[in-house]
Amino acid sequence: MTETTSVLALRGISKGFGAVQALAGVDFEVRPGEVVALVGDNGAGKSTLVKVMSGIYAPDEGEYHFAGRPVKVNGPQDAADLGVATVYQDLALADNLDVVANLFLGHELTNVGPQLDETRMEQRAHELLGTLSTTIPSVRTVVASLSGGQRQQVAIARSLLGEPKVVLLDEPTAALGVPQTRQVLDLVRRLRERGLGVVVITHNLADVFEVADRIFVLYLGRPGGDFAASDVTPEDVVAAITGVHNGNGNAKEATA
Repeated sequence: MTETTSVLALRGISKGFGAVQALAGVDFEVRPGEVVALVGDNGAGKSTLVKVMSGIYAPDEGEYHFAGRPVKVNGPQDAADLGVATVYQDLALADNLDVVANLFLGHELTNVGPQLDETRMEQRAHELLGTLSTTIPSVRTVVASLSGGQRQQVAIARSLLGEPKVVLLDEPTAALGVPQTRQVLDLVRRLRERGLGVVVITHNLADVFEVADRIFVLYLGRPGGDFAASDVTPEDVVAAITGVHNGNGNAKEATA
């Protein structure tokens, strides 16, 4: 992989919190139209790395590159302005509002004066959800009545309103049943088809092998392996997650 092909790349990222070194010398990248699964055991540094990507944390060392050039990211708005959208595990949806209101929450469209342009927002919601082939029954459905998978679809759709280039999905299928998980994984595929770089943070290796093109493993804050999903088995990835893998990119030799 080369720097010119990546849409987002982190180079030599280190981040510490007092005596705890959460990340040390991490290189990570995602390319347009690629789904990268970010995996690792609890405490491996996944959340910290995502927070660096989303602008919440500034690294102690290392560079943040976007579209092939180094950039300064001083907060979440800087990352969003570049084209990095993050969907966190809690989704941050307002249960008492309908789908349209949730999609545009904080970014409402207005007519001349303070009046909300409900017609334009509803049309845009129909267009966006239609292009993503979601299973939302109506854009006027109150979010509290949606299934877990449909709620995740709303959160992901909302992240696309700003036309991002990269979408970070934090445990998108956690606590979902089989049908709802299928809905979300189908949506991840559609994001890839739109040419977006997608980073999926997950503990579920079945989901990883269902949608990921590449698997990046963190082990105790350091790179534990970076594999094409088609070249490894779940056992190889588990070996990397648990530290059996030697981190040189050849899981099968390391676990043989």
